[in-house]
Amino acid sequence: MERSTYSLKGQRLQELLRQVREEAGLRQVDLAEKIGHPQSFVSKYECGDRCLDLLELEQICNALGISLSEFVRRYEKAK
Repeated sequence: MERSTYSLKGQRLQELLRQVREEAGLRQVDLAEKIGHPQSFVSKYECGDRCLDLLELEQICNALGISLSEFVRRYEKAK
């Protein structure tokens, strides 16, 4: 996989994570509190300094009131 393709997909994921959080009306600190992590955890994955595993992504989606399948559908649609 080319690095540039990976970077574009990663950027799309970061943007969607931020968008979904903002749609839920939460600040990074609010979401962090809901998932039991420091605010820096949210900041790091939203800016691409940290990758999420599937279980973390599911936990975040649950905290934001969106199903994992809906999140993935929106990610795929953003292509």
